Amino acid sequence: PDDRSEGCHHVPSDMMLPYISRMLMEDDIDDKPADHPALLQVQQPFAQILSSPSFGSNHGDTEGANDLLQDSSGDERTLHLALSKGTFAVGAFLKGMKEANMLLPIANNGFRRDELVNQMVSESSNHSGAKKRYARDDHIEEGEARRTSKSLMRIKEPKDICAHEMLDDMMLRGTEPCIIRCMEKLRIAMANGTEKTTRKGSRNAVAKNVVDIRTKLILCAQAVAANDDMTARELLKQIKRHASETGDVTQRLAQCFAKGLEARLVGMGSQVWQLRTADRLRPTTVEFLKAHNLLTAACSFNRVVLLFSTMTILQAMVGKGRLHIVDYGMHHGFHWADLLRLLASREGGPPKVKVTAIGHPDLRPCSIEQIEEIGYRLSKCAHEFGVPFNFYAIRKKWEEVSIEDLNTDAGEVLIVNDHLNFNTLMDESIFFDDPSPKNIVLHNIRKMRPAVFIQSIVNSSYGASYLSRFREVVFYFSAIFDMFDATIPRDSKCRVVLEQDLFGCFALNAIACEGTDRINRPEKYKQWHARNQRAGLRQLPLEPSIVNALKDEVMRCYHRDFLICEDGQWLLHGWMGRILFAQSTWVADDTS
Repeated sequence: PDDRSEGCHHVPSDMMLPYISRMLMEDDIDDKPADHPALLQVQQPFAQILSSPSFGSNHGDTEGANDLLQDSSGDERTLHLALSKGTFAVGAFLKGMKEANMLLPIANNGFRRDELVNQMVSESSNHSGAKKRYARDDHIEEGEARRTSKSLMRIKEPKDICAHEMLDDMMLRGTEPCIIRCMEKLRIAMANGTEKTTRKGSRNAVAKNVVDIRTKLILCAQAVAANDDMTARELLKQIKRHASETGDVTQRLAQCFAKGLEARLVGMGSQVWQLRTADRLRPTTVEFLKAHNLLTAACSFNRVVLLFSTMTILQAMVGKGRLHIVDYGMHHGFHWADLLRLLASREGGPPKVKVTAIGHPDLRPCSIEQIEEIGYRLSKCAHEFGVPFNFYAIRKKWEEVSIEDLNTDAGEVLIVNDHLNFNTLMDESIFFDDPSPKNIVLHNIRKMRPAVFIQSIVNSSYGASYLSRFREVVFYFSAIFDMFDATIPRDSKCRVVLEQDLFGCFALNAIACEGTDRINRPEKYKQWHARNQRAGLRQLPLEPSIVNALKDEVMRCYHRDFLICEDGQWLLHGWMGRILFAQSTWVADDTS
């Protein structure tokens, strides 16, 4: 053992592996006694898996001015969107962003399975959470007082109180003030002379070793795929010597990818993935909210996706009095609160709004309690804004959701929305004889006959072989990490959460997992285009006023290397020439 393992108990592998197996495979583990001294000794390193510095990374305690988003309060900024008869004034919708500007610019090298698990767990031991059960088709207005009481009962610690305060502030006041404050902090931090000097000096070093690191990663993946363990281990040792979650862009990328390669090399991809996605090891709500705000302030992608969806719905609602949104994969609901605020101020009064959130039983976050809490907050926002509102939650596999589940009413404008979630649907590589869930979901959406199906996709394709998938993941996440390096200070703790906990988690799944354990199966926008057409959907033309407004938003408020353009009727966005996300709108092919 080296100095990084000081204070940890050594557990023989013949004791550790059977225990890990039981922990991962037994459903009734919570009912078993856990007070035996030998068992407690075995649990000690296991309970610390995702938080100690692994792969030679250096966790500093420096916070500084660049640790952004500590203050979630601010002056309320009211957003107005002018809606006139038959027209849509998108310029007024974006006026809140005028303040932003476009300047935003290894000692022990063994590969034992028990050591890998200890490394992975220790990196996130500070995250906590609780498993929650689901209920189906729950109306938010029924038993509202009971749910309010239940939500309040869950607030037990200061961090929970802080999270609820941040959520209330972002939903009631709007995300716009938070993003503007974050943009201003980022502008100041990135304009700092020391940061510029450090970055300028490191760019030359990055240019020299970026090809080398990528090459080593791909060579290591080749060796892993060929079962050449000796070569793979030697290459992984070299990669880990250049890995750090607080270093330059290639060191951070190496830190992220080394975890996935090592998990696959020792045959523990599924176990490590389950540990990384366990509730208690995920980022806390406060950490997630800060990281979300930082991502939106630094990167145009999420902002453009949400604005495209909001503005498309507002245009579809001109002259209409009833709106029904079907949302696959409900998250925290910020953008729906912003939409309610805009609808409340429209000419002629707000419409009646219904939101149906479709959670997935196998994906997080989608527990019915979480969705209920989102519904309660949206209901509170709607009441505050004076918008008639109903909320429903469905917990069901997405391919099983049909028009009969939606409780639709005659005369309502039905909007189906997918916000970068359909890449988690399985494809033909899993279901050889049966239709893939992707095709089934698209067929069911056609049968719903929505006024608009708004589709936002992750533009990537993993191919048929492990090596082609690995190459695509390397180049895709290289662009993401390079974008972070150009727009976020390196000493930002929120950036580490984004890279290693959020985006890094998806990279680990793609590298280390196979079969049904691999949940991310993205496709390029042209592949989705062909799928949609086969499912009986017809693409709608992009609205020029929306496209022009979004292009202006990106040019004024974000780094000059962000890309936004059109191909056919797809709106594409990316970084330095690489297309990373795409959006389009669809209807049933026989809809006029």
